[in-house]
Order: sequence, then structure tokens, then C-alpha cells
Amino acid sequence: MRQHITFLHTSPVHVETFGRLVSAANPTLRVEHVVAEELLAEAQRVGADDRALIERVHNAMINAASTGAAIVVCTCSTIGGAAEKTQTDGHFKAARIDRAMADRAVQLGPKILIVVALESTLKPTTGLIQESAAALHLPVQIESLVVEGAWSHFQRGDRNAYLGAVAAAVRAASKRADVVVLAQASMAPATEMLQDVDIEVLASPVLGVQAALGYLQNGR
Repeated sequence: MRQHITFLHTSPVHVETFGRLVSAANPTLRVEHVVAEELLAEAQRVGADDRALIERVHNAMINAASTGAAIVVCTCSTIGGAAEKTQTDGHFKAARIDRAMADRAVQLGPKILIVVALESTLKPTTGLIQESAAALHLPVQIESLVVEGAWSHFQRGDRNAYLGAVAAAVRAASKRADVVVLAQASMAPATEMLQDVDIEVLASPVLGVQAALGYLQNGR
């Protein structure tokens, strides 16, 4: 199998993060990045279920694979569901970064707290966890938390304020859950600020990259 992975991002901040994660696990693996910020902006405007948007996401995934990638991973939780359903005709695997996280959350549940900074991420992530629960035949009780004001920090490039707001919200709400899901990849560094929390706080990048590399190695 071709040892080549491509990531489809909706923010350029993810390029360094995912490049570093792959390099740490496999320094010789070829990695490509495609950034399509407009897809997230459109999802916020029309909703992730919009047919025209879904078609654009599918086209973006196919174009991202055009240089011969064996797997294309969408790192945006909002459009990940559409990305994963891209018809590839066996030419590459279409994946979403947060599926491995959802499977892990279901196994740690049943009380799962989904934390988002962007409200448009709630519906796709909730649906994903429900899919995982059904596939694993495990019950779940899902609660959601929108961290008010956090996304404006992210948009301004104030990483410390963004992560601090996420961490504070998680810490205040963590006693209500068995596991916390940080629904957006951009939230992942907040896990380092939450190591004192008594329950597991999950983020998608590490788990998703591990799953993608497992596919490259094993073909599944």
C-alpha cells in the first residue's frame, strides 16, 4: 500500500500540529496538507447538512487525494461526517479525525460530555458518538457544553485565552460526566491543562493520527 497521507484542514493552525504528530510516529512517512478555510465558513452559514456544501467537501477530499494519497483525513469535526462519506471508488480511504475519539469515549461512558467552542460542531459530533455507540452496542448519555466566547479568542489568534477558556469550562463541568470529548482538534492542547481532572479528557488529533497510521500499516 502507498505510504502517503494527506490531511484536509479548515484552519492553517492544524498543519504544524498534524505534521508533528505524524513525524513523531513515522519520520519517513510522506505527509501533505490541504487547507480549505471556506468550507468551515460555509458550514457555519448554511449548516453541515447542506447538499451543496457536502458536494464541495467531497470534491475537496477527492482533490486532496489527487497526488496519490492512500488516506485523506479531514481534521474538521463540523464537516467530518460529509468528508468520511466521500465516494472514493477504492482509490483512497476517506476518514475523519474524530472517529477514534468517539469510539474511545463510548467505551469510557456512558455519561459523555461533548465540549465545543463552535456550535456548528455539536450536531456532527453528537451523531458520530451515537454511531459509535450503536456499532459497539453500548449505551450513552450525551450532554453538551458550548464554551461561550472561546471561538472569538481562536479567531483573534489568542491561543492562550482560547485554551484557558476551554480548560476552565471543562473543569467546572467534569463532575457531570464519565468522559469529556473535546470536539474540535484545536482544543487538544487544553488536555495538558486538565491532567488533574479525575476523568479522561479526550481530544481527536493523537487518536485520529494513530488510527490513520494503523490503516496505512494494516490496510484497515
